[in-house]
Amino acid sequence: MSNAGKNLRYLRKLRGWTQEEFANKLKIKRSLVGAYEEERAEPRLEVMEQICNTFKLSLEDFLFKDLSAPKALSYLEKRRQLKMTADVAEVRFVPVKAAAGYLAGYGDPEFIDELNTFTLPMLGPGQYRAFEIVGDSMLPTPSGSVIVGEKVDDLEDVKNSNTYVVLSKNEGVVYKRIIRNNRVKNKITLLSDNPQYEPYNVSAEDVLEVWKAVYIMQKANTAPRWDVNQLAGMVNNLQEQVSTLKKKMN
Repeated sequence: MSNAGKNLRYLRKLRGWTQEEFANKLKIKRSLVGAYEEERAEPRLEVMEQICNTFKLSLEDFLFKDLSAPKALSYLEKRRQLKMTADVAEVRFVPVKAAAGYLAGYGDPEFIDELNTFTLPMLGPGQYRAFEIVGDSMLPTPSGSVIVGEKVDDLEDVKNSNTYVVLSKNEGVVYKRIIRNNRVKNKITLLSDNPQYEPYNVSAEDVLEVWKAVYIMQKANTAPRWDVNQLAGMVNNLQEQVSTLKKKMN
């Protein structure tokens, strides 16, 4: 007889999850988690594989070892146990080749599950996604950079002039600064860091997702070289654009 039910209960309690929370993460009904833990049913193979991936376990250990049994742990085993109990945020990666399909599939769990994932130890609790950007509209951030964004659930939480990845019906995935006019609730302005690109407005009702940029990853030696005069000119142009926008809003 396997230890699957007993181990599932032990691992769930390690993370401090309720049966409902664990069921949501496994995308199954809460009643099934209860049935597994009470050994009234054996977890399906795909459920066990998902649990093993989450807790970095082999299927054999999950099925046949008593994970709750006390034992003398080696240093490496203690490190592994710490990783198991840490609720590390998983980041799903949207490369350029998937960006076009993301507009249609952003709300499809099966599409999202097909995206590759990675983890970053510095991320706090939250929902994260990473987007590969192309083009020079956000220079000095070079084309090919990966923007790691944290989900923003409400446009009201957006902070003026900060950078965001925005998914909208007409523009698809873009990485821009957002300028909000508090007097006009139904539009936001998207501003490029490269002053050669004009800012433009997007209707709030067309915005599907907003991700606050928290980290930028780029290949070594890909950042463009700027002299002091170029940087000063870019900053001045940006300040002028922001000032002009503010005047229009007022």
